[in-house]
Amino acid sequence: MSDLVVALGLVLAIEGTFYALSPGTLKELMRQMQDVPEQTLRTGGIIAIAAGLLIVWLVRG
Repeated sequence: MSDLVVALGLVLAIEGTFYALSPGTLKELMRQMQDVPEQTLRTGGIIAIAAGLLIVWLVRG
């Protein structure tokens, strides 16, 4: 359970860093994402999930 809390903390720290350092760029990226088809976003999300699980599997073995 502590690994999950650490992972959540890292996600918040990384996302917070992007918002703190470049909020305008993130807003523009969000605007551009409005034009991306849902299926493309879904596919990207599935690829990100798979990559994340692969990294965890490789590190934790």
